[in-house]
Amino acid sequence: MPDIPVGAQIFDFAFHPTQPLVCTGLLTGHIKAFTYDEQGNHDAKFSIRPAKKSCRALAMSEDGGQLWAAGKAKAIYTIDTGTGEVVDTRAGAHDAPINRMKRLLPNLLASGDDDGVIKLWDPRKPDAVRKYTHHFDFISDFMWLDDKKQLVATSGDGTLSVMDVRSKKMEPIAQSEDQEDELLSILPIKGGQKVVVGTQLGILSIFNRKSGWGDCVDRIPGHPQSIDALCAIPSHYSNAHSTILTGSSDGMLRAVQLLPTKLLGVIADHGEFPIERIAVDMSGEGRWVGSAGHEETLKLTDLKEVFEDDEKAGSDESDNEDEGDDTLQAEEDPEVVVSASQAGPSTSREREDGDPEEAPQPSDVEEDAPDEPRKRKRKKEKDPLNMTKRKKGKNEVEAEPAFFADLS
Repeated sequence: MPDIPVGAQIFDFAFHPTQPLVCTGLLTGHIKAFTYDEQGNHDAKFSIRPAKKSCRALAMSEDGGQLWAAGKAKAIYTIDTGTGEVVDTRAGAHDAPINRMKRLLPNLLASGDDDGVIKLWDPRKPDAVRKYTHHFDFISDFMWLDDKKQLVATSGDGTLSVMDVRSKKMEPIAQSEDQEDELLSILPIKGGQKVVVGTQLGILSIFNRKSGWGDCVDRIPGHPQSIDALCAIPSHYSNAHSTILTGSSDGMLRAVQLLPTKLLGVIADHGEFPIERIAVDMSGEGRWVGSAGHEETLKLTDLKEVFEDDEKAGSDESDNEDEGDDTLQAEEDPEVVVSASQAGPSTSREREDGDPEEAPQPSDVEEDAPDEPRKRKRKKEKDPLNMTKRKKGKNEVEAEPAFFADLS
């Protein structure tokens, strides 16, 4: 598991869409770029400091030729990734520190600040083309819905909003009810039909686009602290439509399957440092997932080792069990019901240049003992990360109770 030391706390990072290059935005205002290889070895490419104040947000152009950077200086800088030089500066782009940026289209960029203001930019023009002021607290994350050309934003004010970038109206087409919790991260699942939102209390809220954006349709507990970052796994994995990666302020990078809900396991551990950014390289289809917290390193984790090897092992195990399935079926009574214990998870950002917020403490994990003696199993299911499977209950994350005990 290679680490790239950067010398200061990382606020954001961005991968090149087609090359093994990653750029990091640091607390010191530096932007440092590194190349890496299949073995995880890395080399520094360039280091610049466009502003003395922290760099909080980065976004890469479609071809990777330009990097946009912003932060506490309230300006947006355009950097040539080939030369490592600043080629354009939009001073005073926002009236408050910029917290998040995202490229939406080849010539459309979104930025959100600490006061909840969202602006849309055409990189070819000096001024913003849209400005939205319906949020009153920091913008935490963006999601782009390409099929409808809509931008979805989450905010610390407890709501998410949907903006149609084709409309000239300076207001959202939809905004959720107050979820009574800071919304920190957002990601589409199930082919974009549903959306999962990470919250300050450690709840994953599920929104169904067909049901509208007014309120979530499901709430999934399980993380002991806030869920600051969400990321999809590469689409070539068989369970990509329902498996996500979550970065939490307890320092754990987890793989979680949704609908049905299962906690597959821990992918990376940052120790006592919270994870605030995670991303997969090569436009989300690569081998490495990067994760960054408050330590001075960018951690790269090999997804190939995590998912592909375990998928093969699970497939081999399933084939062996299929061979003996007929024999077991003849020996066992067809009305035999396998009983299993149920395990429920406990529920629970640091933000703003070194001002930690108090995070809720995890509650005790409860486990119900089985009422009936356990009987012979006829067939095991795949277990991607070699964790014991349990009979699932609605909205419950399944894992060994010892797993959650270690998180305390």
